[in-house]
Amino acid sequence: MTDTYFAEMSGALRAAGIFQPCLVLDLDRLDHNIAAIKAKFATGLDLRLVDKSLPCLPLIDYIRAAFATDRLMTFHLPISAEMLKAFPDVDLLLGKPMPVAGARHALTKGVLAGLGEATSRIVWLIDTEERLAAYGSLAAELDRELRVCFEVDVGLHRGGISDPDSLARAVSALANYPRLKCEGVMAYEAHIGHIPKLLGGPAKARVKAISLFRQYVACLAADQRKILNLGGSSTALLYDSWVGANELSIGSAFMLPTDFDVPSLSQLRPAAFIATPILKVVDVQAPGLDQRSWLLQKLGLLPRRGCFLYGGKWMAKPVHPVGMKTDKTFGFSTNQQFMALPDNVNVGPDDYAFLRPTQSEFVLQQFGSIQVYSGGKFVEQWAALPFS
Repeated sequence: MTDTYFAEMSGALRAAGIFQPCLVLDLDRLDHNIAAIKAKFATGLDLRLVDKSLPCLPLIDYIRAAFATDRLMTFHLPISAEMLKAFPDVDLLLGKPMPVAGARHALTKGVLAGLGEATSRIVWLIDTEERLAAYGSLAAELDRELRVCFEVDVGLHRGGISDPDSLARAVSALANYPRLKCEGVMAYEAHIGHIPKLLGGPAKARVKAISLFRQYVACLAADQRKILNLGGSSTALLYDSWVGANELSIGSAFMLPTDFDVPSLSQLRPAAFIATPILKVVDVQAPGLDQRSWLLQKLGLLPRRGCFLYGGKWMAKPVHPVGMKTDKTFGFSTNQQFMALPDNVNVGPDDYAFLRPTQSEFVLQQFGSIQVYSGGKFVEQWAALPFS
């Protein structure tokens, strides 16, 4: 990313009449990321898109079409309902276990109640034998089949079935719940890239995770292996077809927020930005110190120049103007965020500042819509999904 890139985007924002904070999706960069992920994605495995990281129906549809996938991972039942309504062919896997009371309400009175047979395309996540029993009772109460998948722990230790023996017991217990249908297992191993070399490093953690995953799969009968789900954006491209899974989950990687600046995604490009007008450029004086602010500046505790943005306090890191930094002098504000500037930066009021989201989930929904940028101009506006 260069000054020229952001100068061109600034001109396109002005030409499009966008003079308030917005979320920009660079479609050309997204296309690059799609191609790069396709090139490294394990042969013979399916992609399951993560809806929380791509909370926009046109965005999901765009990537779905590129990969010809009908598999989504979903995390919030109001969003799940939107996916079922928008995509009649998709199969939804819950990425976290839902409270059984929440599932009951959603299916009988809530967001899933009016969707009929479409709800049979949901696979509910089971992380304990207690939750298995609760969902077994729910299926009997509703007199309907509920599809389930077991969450298994391969080293992240964020919950789930803790070891293969425990999974074997849970699978045996399915005989007590004839209205439950086991579809497979789901594992998440985002920890492997963070294991220090002193403890064996990422490579050893990956080997251990794969070994555990295969042991869990071995607990399942042949007709219980429809979903053998592994991976996440930071790990999915590390695997080959021998991994033992039949699908890998990816979401955030397509946008490449800063939390996913990891070696496995080094060929990808940031595709999402927050753009916002600069309201004021100032010679900084600390509140209450006035002309005595020079002392703090001499000590390096206070910037000499700064600016106030339209909006702020986003989960994002500044990238333009070059050298712009978050600063605590005026605190953090969703109204007018203060940012420190280098002494020599050439920027003024009504210019644009740009930030990279640290994550795509939640942030993409904060602006109501996504401004789609391609070929040096803004070509579409895509509605983001509401929070609820």
